[in-house]
Amino acid sequence: MNTYDLIIVGGGPIGLACAIEAQKKGLRYLIIEKGAIVNSIFNYPLYMTFFSTAERLEIGDIPFSCLAPKPGRQEALEYYRNIHRYFKFSIHLFERVLQVEKLPDTTFRITTNKTLYQASNVIIATGFYDIPIEMEVKGEELSKVRHYYKEAHEYAFRDVLVVGANNSSVDAALECWRKGANVTMVIRKKEINSRVKYWAKPDIENRIAEGSIKAYFESNITEIRKNEVEIETPSGKITIENDFVLALTGYKPDLAFLENMGIQLSEDELRTPTYNPETMETNVEGLFLAGVICGGMHTHKWFIENSRVHASMIVDYITSK
Repeated sequence: MNTYDLIIVGGGPIGLACAIEAQKKGLRYLIIEKGAIVNSIFNYPLYMTFFSTAERLEIGDIPFSCLAPKPGRQEALEYYRNIHRYFKFSIHLFERVLQVEKLPDTTFRITTNKTLYQASNVIIATGFYDIPIEMEVKGEELSKVRHYYKEAHEYAFRDVLVVGANNSSVDAALECWRKGANVTMVIRKKEINSRVKYWAKPDIENRIAEGSIKAYFESNITEIRKNEVEIETPSGKITIENDFVLALTGYKPDLAFLENMGIQLSEDELRTPTYNPETMETNVEGLFLAGVICGGMHTHKWFIENSRVHASMIVDYITSK
């Protein structure tokens, strides 16, 4: 069995930041990532633009050069690939961690879909992009319903319904409309979310106001059928023609994965994991959290820019013991 001082579960920007700190301290470490390097960013829409500026996405004191005011997905992928080229991480890609188990000798046994590992410490930096929050309506299982959006070309000249009013929904609605789709939005609240990117919010509001994009506020989908969708609106139920539903209703972390390790979660709806905010250590000694996973269902609390510091906090604590 391969033995390490530290295993990092998740090869996103925060997992890489943890590896950089581990290298600095001379720890024998390994990153285990279920997909490609920075897999969540890879799965973002092709033309997605970050809300953050480039310098706020930097890790390892390596500059992130960007010509535009805000970097896009392609630039971010290039930056993090170059980070790997520079640091030459110990990383296993396309390997999924199935179980993290605390052993009687206080070390951890990590079981993946390929092999077993043993480690003195484990960092969970898995993010939250893997499990879509479902609408739980009849017809959601149809192939025309998509919980992830990549690009607009597929939806050109089709009747597209976009669910939600956050950044992902707004970006998809605008891109699909600009590529020729007939776009309708179904929005649970009274208005577009205030967290929507400042350059996109007036754009979508103007498109709605002029009627280019139809929007039903304070409304919900009640049923999805092969060629139409039923919507409950303040004025009553309506049925519209439909080819695709982009259900961009958000994502949630794999909380069952955390519970199976013995990490305690709060009993409220946020399901916040238990951890020491000074060391990021959970209630399981030697098991740490880093990045957005720390917020439980509050997935807008932690971002790359405000959780990069978790890496040094954790590794400094490990090496001080």
